[in-house]
Amino acid sequence: MTSAADTARAVRAGERRATDVLDEALAAIEARDAELHAFNLVTADAARAAAEAVDRAVAAGNDPGPLAGVPVALKDNLCTRGIPTTCSSRILDGWRPPYDATVVARLAAAGAVAVGKTNLDEFAMGSSTENSAFGPTRNPLDPTKVPGGSSGGSAAAVAAGYVPLSLGSDTGGSIRQPAALCGVVGVKPTYGRVSRLGLVAFASSLDQIGPFARTVEDAALLLEVISGHDPGDSTSIPESAPALRQHLADGVAGLRVGLVREFLGDGIAPDVRARVHQAAEALAAAGASVTEVSVPAAAYGLSAYYVIAPAEASSNLARYDGVRFGLRVDASTTPEMYELTRTQGFGDEVKRRIMLGTYALSAGYYDAYYGTAQRVRTLILRDFEAAYREVDLLLSPTSPTTAFAFGDKTADPMAMYMNDVCTIPSNLSGHPAVSVPFGVGDDGMPVGVQVLAPALDEVTMFRAAAVLEAAAPAAGPASGGGAG
Repeated sequence: MTSAADTARAVRAGERRATDVLDEALAAIEARDAELHAFNLVTADAARAAAEAVDRAVAAGNDPGPLAGVPVALKDNLCTRGIPTTCSSRILDGWRPPYDATVVARLAAAGAVAVGKTNLDEFAMGSSTENSAFGPTRNPLDPTKVPGGSSGGSAAAVAAGYVPLSLGSDTGGSIRQPAALCGVVGVKPTYGRVSRLGLVAFASSLDQIGPFARTVEDAALLLEVISGHDPGDSTSIPESAPALRQHLADGVAGLRVGLVREFLGDGIAPDVRARVHQAAEALAAAGASVTEVSVPAAAYGLSAYYVIAPAEASSNLARYDGVRFGLRVDASTTPEMYELTRTQGFGDEVKRRIMLGTYALSAGYYDAYYGTAQRVRTLILRDFEAAYREVDLLLSPTSPTTAFAFGDKTADPMAMYMNDVCTIPSNLSGHPAVSVPFGVGDDGMPVGVQVLAPALDEVTMFRAAAVLEAAAPAAGPASGGGAG
């Protein structure tokens, strides 16, 4: 597939028509998505109108923008005006938002062509996209295995070659983990770097929107487009979008990189660990100094997250009551209507997290659970800040394993939650992180390595990502080589 950057250049130069690019994307979706189910909805008519507008602009001598004619997929928890936004939940049945999310509007202003809404774990709660009310998404590289989650549809759409770019949301790893399992690039920006206006909330202090792409350059291009201050989002950082692409070739000579000790021990598969050590060697060969560092409180990230995130979710999801929008199950009394609507509208994992969160916030337990978890979050932030006084970047696995088979972990929520052990800490700290494909595991499935950076230092993070992309090993078994 042609890169997003090359497609946009060709369309802007009049060498390709946006409508032809769209036809190729729609044909690819038509050919395979019945099997993979990356999309909940394909918006072919709206996409064609957008592509035709790009072609008219080019013909008139106008510049449609840096993503001119590039097909993009949108996770189905991003509001799209007049187009169903379901969060892969029955409880939002029939809801059509009256406005576009800020990121959706910025994509349109940049000339991108949105082709549809992608499947996800219901309300972004999951690590495998098995929790969707509309059925699972399959990994394009092996349809017997999961694509990761919760943004599995967005990752699969890029990995399958439907589109060069997609958007996901990342609350505890929901961009980076499926990127790793599907062999694509996935970025969680600094919290506040990208507006959350129009993202249906899961855990508001953790959620962040970010890109999926097949290349580091394309991910940088998309992040440049969607970043920047938004006065409509009170958590938006008042800073302009970063100039990422102009620094991609700067390399890593002189940079200090720390291998995170806590993410290389028990629970990390040997083939994944081997690839991380190979990635460290690649950065060292490119001129970086690589040492092992410790972020001690990161070991408690999973425990803190599964108090804080459900607590915020229990509050955010209280609005789905059968009155204001979405599903309504009629009953003889209002309390009964609430109960029936939420019972029928929410899936098991969402109910589990709502109950966990409600309990953590209840009288007599707030300080013991939620208050303690927030104090642990502060310790994690302090430990990251201490590590960044020693090094410029951190390196770790993205996911503890490669993609696993459907049903392997659904009966054991704790085993499923462990998929995000390496990604959750940077959500708690608010720092940026990127997953870069780096070879395959012993099963032939992709391994992602994660580069973590201090707040607002996406530029340095992308420099390292570009070096890793160029050094990534060809397909072949990971164990034995470079285990370090």
